Amino acid sequence: MKIMVTGNLGYIGPSVMSQLRQSYPLSYLVGMDLGFFSHCLTGVEAFPESVIDRQIIKDVRDVEQADFIGFDAVVHLAAVSNDSMGKSFERITDEINCQSSIKIARLAKSAGVRNYVFASSCSVYGEATAFAKKEEHALNPLTAYARSKIDTEIGLKNLATEEFVITCLRFATACGFSARTRLDLVLNDFVAGAIANGLIEVLSDGTPWRPLIHIADMARAIDWAVSREVHNGGSMLVINTGSDEWNYQVSELADAVATEISGTKVEINPNAMPDNRSYKVDFSKFQELAPKHQPQISLVEAVRDLRDGLKDMGFSNRKYRESSLIRLNVLNGHIKSNRLTDNLKWVMGMYPTRASDLS
Repeated sequence: MKIMVTGNLGYIGPSVMSQLRQSYPLSYLVGMDLGFFSHCLTGVEAFPESVIDRQIIKDVRDVEQADFIGFDAVVHLAAVSNDSMGKSFERITDEINCQSSIKIARLAKSAGVRNYVFASSCSVYGEATAFAKKEEHALNPLTAYARSKIDTEIGLKNLATEEFVITCLRFATACGFSARTRLDLVLNDFVAGAIANGLIEVLSDGTPWRPLIHIADMARAIDWAVSREVHNGGSMLVINTGSDEWNYQVSELADAVATEISGTKVEINPNAMPDNRSYKVDFSKFQELAPKHQPQISLVEAVRDLRDGLKDMGFSNRKYRESSLIRLNVLNGHIKSNRLTDNLKWVMGMYPTRASDLS
């Protein structure tokens, strides 16, 4: 089996590649990434890409049909990857997250690829209601990032056939320690605050709902999707990906971290402006269609994973929200140092070849 993973040099990519190598030990694994965050290694001494066969450095906006000839599956992770970056780079978010995602699917189909896996998001549901959201429920995107995911799902519908099986995994919010950990995710941020400052600052009133999923469980879901057959969900499948047990309110997440990291104080702002990004999600379809690839990691295990990983790397940065562990800070640093253009293109000759190039 020959598998291409775009955006593999980010937060989720190392777990995905490791899982695919384990499940398909004889496969030919190729990564495609522009390398914005390739240097942001955490807790490892070597690049985790040692498990893959080839790394391509390429902008997903510039792909060609030839890039996908001979591949059986394409896993598309590459994206402007959260709400804050989407707000800062709204036009480019559409270019990369939507237009390029559809272009890649179209080229992959014409090249003979069998399975296309798109990393979508539960953030498409937007504001919470009294019930957990199923795939057929109305969508209410509140950010450029969420809109880009919906627009991609819509654009992919007409490409799916029995010979080109598309799976859109609407992932819950990611968490967990990675070879490229990022701290601009709710649970990761809480654990970092507890370790560095003994304090969790909840930037809302704590009531918003957030379904979460550990990155290792995301990788298991992708493992299922790369070889999904058309009889199991149809040629075009949009599916909430996570676990019903992982629907938590933000205040519950903060309390869980404080329980595991002794001496942690939780500060909730009861006067905060309402955070409308709040949604409970129903994951029953994923449980039905992928019973052997269900999430295995609990909230407590995820907190401990983050705690141990950060402590092992000597993490103690009290101002971590200003550090390179926040993805938007990395992009802004590239631009300020004239390595990237405002369109998120490498300046000619400025692609980093060593970690020291990015200091």
